[in-house]
Amino acid sequence: MAFLKRLGYYMIGLTIGIIFLTLFLKKKTSETGTEFCYFPNCRVLKELRSKPLSYSAEIQEMINALEVDTLEIQNVLRDGDVKFSESNTEAQPCKLFLVEGSINKNEAALLFKNCDSLTILESIAIIPD
Repeated sequence: MAFLKRLGYYMIGLTIGIIFLTLFLKKKTSETGTEFCYFPNCRVLKELRSKPLSYSAEIQEMINALEVDTLEIQNVLRDGDVKFSESNTEAQPCKLFLVEGSINKNEAALLFKNCDSLTILESIAIIPD
């Protein structure tokens, strides 16, 4: 069998397999809510969301004064960008992660402490334009 004919059969089979796998995994993720996080940013945000979220006294005062909404904090944990260069991933006992996102339609930097059984929001700083 000629090389081009074998390559054609291979490509047809590969295409059918990829389509089947894509449809199968898409159905599985929509039914079970499973996420596939391969990139570091996605993995860190998923880790922060997986634990109970606690707030420092400063943040709790801001929430009570209605300056910050907890839904916006959850949105940052879902859609934010982790700044690894400004985070301290070697800190003990809790790693520190700086996550940038949108709070009250302003860009903000949120500092999270990622402990073994708890995630703590330490501070929120508005980033000037």
